[in-house]
Amino acid sequence: MRLCPLPAVNSWMSCKHFPCTDFFIEQIFPVGGCCEALAHYLAKDLGLIGTLNFTNCVNLEMTMKHFLFLAAAAAGFLPVVIIRAKPASVPYHTLLTELATVQEEIVTVHNTLRRGVVPPASNMLKMNWSEEAAQNARRLSAQCELIESKAVERRITNTFCGENMHLTSYPISWSNVIGIWFSESKYFKYGQWISTDDEVIIEHYTQLVWATSYLIGCGISSCSKRRSTQYLYVCHYCHEGNDPDKKNVPYNMGTPCKDCPNDCEDRLCTNPCLYYDESNKCKTQKEALGCSHLSVKLFCKATCLCDTEIK
Repeated sequence: MRLCPLPAVNSWMSCKHFPCTDFFIEQIFPVGGCCEALAHYLAKDLGLIGTLNFTNCVNLEMTMKHFLFLAAAAAGFLPVVIIRAKPASVPYHTLLTELATVQEEIVTVHNTLRRGVVPPASNMLKMNWSEEAAQNARRLSAQCELIESKAVERRITNTFCGENMHLTSYPISWSNVIGIWFSESKYFKYGQWISTDDEVIIEHYTQLVWATSYLIGCGISSCSKRRSTQYLYVCHYCHEGNDPDKKNVPYNMGTPCKDCPNDCEDRLCTNPCLYYDESNKCKTQKEALGCSHLSVKLFCKATCLCDTEIK
């Protein structure tokens, strides 16, 4: 059996949130992804190696059903959702981000995916919930417009935030929405630029795994339009990601936590810089003028105030 490039346990954790359906096998975890790693992890830990043979995720659906019930019988629980043809509908009121359980789900899924990026990241920050960012996201989702907001609408104390949006015709879980954004990873190759002729979108994925984003806040609204109801999901990521000059390298490639050896928690860094630079020339400006210079002091706070923090 060919193993998934991700550590099996990380993919298994992802599978706890994402059902291994035809949709997700194709859209989120390509061949060698979530389902195969889950199978390997459970088979290894439950002593089932050799009893099942997997070739690739695309052909896995029926075998996976059989395997999961074997695993459930052996372990006493079923770690993934029963296989469905498409994301399941859930009650809208269970998706409201004022709920602590929803906040925990959103943060947990993001951190699970961030710690499992391929290639691995040496500076990936752990994300935490920001109620300030969530209030902005809720306000924008209530406008019921799938249009990128203005930067000032994504402003929180000390920084600006990036944005991911998704519109559905029926309410689905936050885990599924985050998974849809993450599915753009199949078009992403670290260090390579996507041709504008390809007409593919990767910006939701690159924002999701942007290393220096360490706060997240989200909102959802039910939008009635033309005799139908749609649901607009909005998440804000702070600091803002998707720098046009660095979108092909949303994080530093390397051994997990290499850039934060003294501030590491389960492959994620926990030492964010609370400030941001408003100029992309701060390093040279600091060397030339020093941080006491007024313009450098005002526009290069991250460079001047953060020495060991991830920025």
